Parts: sequence; C-alpha cells; structure tokens
Amino acid sequence: MKILFLGDVVGRAGRAAVMDRLPRLRADWKLDFVVVNGENASSGAGLTAAHAKDLLSAGADCLTLGDHAFDQKDMLAFIEQEPRIIRPLNFAKGAPGRGHRLFTATGGRKVLVVQALGQVFMSRPYDDPFSAVDPVLKAHPLGGQAQAVLVDMHCEATSEKMAMGHWCDGRASVVVGTHTHVPTGDAQILPGGTAFQADAGMCGDYNSVIGMDKAEPLRRFVTGMSKGRFTPALGEATLSGLYVETDDRTGKALRVRMIRDGGRLEQSHP
Repeated sequence: MKILFLGDVVGRAGRAAVMDRLPRLRADWKLDFVVVNGENASSGAGLTAAHAKDLLSAGADCLTLGDHAFDQKDMLAFIEQEPRIIRPLNFAKGAPGRGHRLFTATGGRKVLVVQALGQVFMSRPYDDPFSAVDPVLKAHPLGGQAQAVLVDMHCEATSEKMAMGHWCDGRASVVVGTHTHVPTGDAQILPGGTAFQADAGMCGDYNSVIGMDKAEPLRRFVTGMSKGRFTPALGEATLSGLYVETDDRTGKALRVRMIRDGGRLEQSHP
C-alpha cells in the first residue's frame, strides 16, 4: 500500500498548498491512503469545519489534530459528524470525537490511524500515551484486521517520539511525529519493520518561525515582550511529510522517503 502523511498544515498558505498540490500527488504517485495533520490550519491554531472540508476535498482520507484540537470551537460539534477527523487518544476524558479509527483504503484494504499526545515539555499534562496506544494496537494486529497501522505522535520532544517509534516497532506500519513544524532527517525503517520519522515538518511557509510571521516571535525572543498575536506567514508553502510503502500481508514498511514539495525546501519524490 502507498501511504502519504503530511505534517502540520499552518494557516492559509499551508491550506492553499495542500489544496493545490495534493490532488496531483495523489494521482501521480497512485496513493492508496493520505493522512494530513490539520491542527494549525485555521489561523495557525486549530481547525474549522470549513477548512477541514477543504482538506478532505483535496484528497485527504483522514485528518489528525493535536493539542490545539478544539481551539476552533465549531470543531467540538463537527468532529462528531465527520468520522474522518481524529483527535488525540489521550486528549481528555469526555472529549468529543475519537482517537483512533479503522479506515477503508483503495481495494477495500483497512488502515488504522491512531494519534497520541506526548507529555514532555507540553503545555498541560496529558495521560500516558504509551498505555493509551498499547491496547489499540493489541486490538488491531498487523496482517489481521488492519493491513496498515499509522500512529501520529504529537509532541515536543524528539526523544519521546523516538521512544514511541520503538514501542510500536513491529506493531505499526508507520510512526511519525508532528507538532514541532521542523522536519527531522531520520526517516528509516526500524528493525521490526515500522517506518519512522521523528517529525514530518509542516505544510507552511518556511520563511518564518515555525510557520508564523517572523516579526512577533523575534520581538518576543529579543525583548521578552509581546506586541500582538502570532499570525501565520503567507509566502509559498512547502509540503513536508513522509511517504511509505507497506506490505499488505504483513503490514510492515517496505520503503520510506521524506517528502518536500515546492516552496523553499528541496523537492523529493518517491
């Protein structure tokens, strides 16, 4: 199966790039399943129902969220109506929506998508992601009910993302990190057959500070004072993500490649 994961979509520039380029990538690369992290797609914080519909219409089969899952208040109701949106498994007890779901890819094949929030350096305490993910993977063994399993680990620390990769090795097809908006250069297949990258990067303008217009972040770093809110940068966006090919029989990864499409970063193709 050919799977594409796109990292955090940031603001209008990121949305426009996904809407413009994903249909072409989906056709040219004959993709079977596409997951897009959309948690910064609306004004850089959260995802509105309207923008979720745009990303799904562009060719995403599933949208994952993150710690900003419900910053846009209409998502509280919309996530209950739209099963293709996944919020973190360990977000909060009683939160609307679901943290994992079994999707149907091309040819009737099944893909399990799971998302969890890390605990290290995060703005609020979340439940242990490892104990949250474990029973879901046990209930959906690779090569059984699910032909592929993808885990989106949304957190700050690369060490925690790496730990989740090894925790899931041999039990997931893909473990990919999100949240920090900076792509890491460690795409690999772990010993047990799980494709891994500590952070997929963002779909946004890289002439920025993690997708935000540079003026306000620089002011705060240099002076320690704020003058306004962060706003997403509006230059041409780069699509950043991870491309993985899996074995339908075992669910394990056969090939992995970092993706950089357009914008300021060098392009990379499967």
